[in-house]
Amino acid sequence: MGATPESNGSAPDEDNGSAAGGSIDFGTAEAVEYVRSLTDVGAMTRLLHECIAHQRAVDVELDELLSQRTDLDRHLLQLQRSSDVLDIVNSDADYMLSNRDRLLAAKRQLEGIVRKKLSAAVDQRDHPAILRFIRLFTPLGVEEEGLQVYVGYLKKVIAMRSRMEFEQLVDTMDQRDVNFVGCLTNLFKDIVLAIEENSEILSGLCGEDGIVYAICELQEECDSRGSAILNKYMEYRKLAKLSSEINAHNTNLLAVGGGPEGPDPREVELYLEEILSLMQLGEDYTEFMISKIKGLTSVDPELLPRATKAFRSGSFSKVAQDLTGFYVILEGFFMVENVRKAIRIDEQVPDSLTTSMVDDVFYVLQSCLRRAISTSNISSVVAVLSGASSLLGNEYHEALQHKIREPNLGAKLFFGGVGVQKTGTEIATALNNMDVSSEYVLKLKHEIEEQCAEVFPAPADREKVKSCLTELSDSSNAFKQALNAGIEQLVATITPRIRPVLDSVGTISYELSEAEYADNEVNDPWVQRLLHAVETNVAWLQPLMTANNYDTFVHLVIDFLVKRLEVIMMQKRFSQLGGLQLDRDARALVSHFSVMTQRTVRDKFARLTQMATILNLEKVSEILDFWGENSGPMTWRLTPAEVRRVLGLRVDFKPEAIAALKL
Repeated sequence: MGATPESNGSAPDEDNGSAAGGSIDFGTAEAVEYVRSLTDVGAMTRLLHECIAHQRAVDVELDELLSQRTDLDRHLLQLQRSSDVLDIVNSDADYMLSNRDRLLAAKRQLEGIVRKKLSAAVDQRDHPAILRFIRLFTPLGVEEEGLQVYVGYLKKVIAMRSRMEFEQLVDTMDQRDVNFVGCLTNLFKDIVLAIEENSEILSGLCGEDGIVYAICELQEECDSRGSAILNKYMEYRKLAKLSSEINAHNTNLLAVGGGPEGPDPREVELYLEEILSLMQLGEDYTEFMISKIKGLTSVDPELLPRATKAFRSGSFSKVAQDLTGFYVILEGFFMVENVRKAIRIDEQVPDSLTTSMVDDVFYVLQSCLRRAISTSNISSVVAVLSGASSLLGNEYHEALQHKIREPNLGAKLFFGGVGVQKTGTEIATALNNMDVSSEYVLKLKHEIEEQCAEVFPAPADREKVKSCLTELSDSSNAFKQALNAGIEQLVATITPRIRPVLDSVGTISYELSEAEYADNEVNDPWVQRLLHAVETNVAWLQPLMTANNYDTFVHLVIDFLVKRLEVIMMQKRFSQLGGLQLDRDARALVSHFSVMTQRTVRDKFARLTQMATILNLEKVSEILDFWGENSGPMTWRLTPAEVRRVLGLRVDFKPEAIAALKL
């Protein structure tokens, strides 16, 4: 409907008998003109049918429209009613918009009043009024502004207090004792209290982010004033100059003729205690604030790195590192000078097995290392620990060995066949120094290990400490090696005095009859003479030596005796009673030496005792009752070849039987 003929209104065909192919747009001037132009009855008929169809379609459409009239009337009625309501709403909206503008204006006016009142309260330091006005920022919806203003106020208060204290500090710089520690303590205390006492207000403004923001802002005051305090302290104590003097002193010690004396170690120790207090304060404050931040659970993740960086990379941290550098130089100097002094003034101590040097040196090292650990700075600990290891491995080790290097020790230790007490005491004390020093090093290492495990939980820090402690263990081992060499030297001076008695054993016969065996039981042929020689030349040193040294000394003497006795016995011939005599001699030696030393000596005489067991057998084949699987708890120290050789010492054992043994 409404479409033009497909011929787009072109003229009828030449015979005027047919319309253009397609329906026409009824109700238009073109359609009327087209009807008038028709001359063909067929075309007229077709057009008539189209017209009737079109009329029917129009009737259907009209019926549909008429069926919607009721709904349209109802909608129209609703629109008429809504029109009245919309007028009212429009009026109310205009009124509300007017009220909103008035409220916003009132809010702006109120904000201005609050800001003005708060500013006045801040200027007057009226804390209750400040709290009253700052709480209004939340209902006004300007929490961030309130947070900035309040933190700025806290910062201003802390700055004013710290500035006053710093000025008072500067005014007392000409005095002997200036309380830098107290000044820094008060600064940290003010910052911590500002956070602790205002946490509720800060979190009320911007949640826990507000607390972190306040911590970071107040840390700026720590960076400013705290750095000034540390710098002023370094200036007051002239630490830069002092460090230069120490370095020059160390250089002069290496030069020919030396140089001027270095700073007074007692004065340096005073500075060290002051520096330690300042470093501990800074570390405790930093750890507390960082733990405070980490303890917050609802913080913007982006704030945490910034907060941590504010403490670890701020100007206060950098100045503290400078102070740490001075500490390491001073501590190293103090440690070296006092160790050298202890070595220089070394003397005998009444009723002591060691000289004064040992306790003095390790007291100095222990004090310095404890102080280094107390700084909670791993670099300081590593530096001081390395210095201590170097001292022990070089100067102190040399001092210990110097006392052991005694020329003509044998001649000086014995005079006229009698031990010289003074020389014996000196030698024993020198060895004791080595022994106790080795133990002290291990105790010091253990103590440092425990303390560092508590102070430095980080694996990387522990590895650094572990590496340095390895050097301490090396020092202990070096002391033990030097000690063993010293005791061996002492044994070498003793053994020539015992050897004549040992050599006389070579003349003693072990091819014994029953009468000879019984006589030996009454008149010991050589054991008691040997033990008397040992007692005369060895036992007098026991009260002069540490238990460990004396035991080592006795065991080395035993090693010498047993080795020589084995050689002598292997050159003899034995009867069965001779074997029994050797067993009795060995038991006497074991019994006596067991009393002389706290360590077991049975293993030292094991080979000699086993030789006696073999020589005491009834017949060759009895050895099999003690050999191999039949040995029981006994561990043979003799090889099969040696067993055959010992069996061959029996005058009554046939070589053929010995050779036939399957060992």
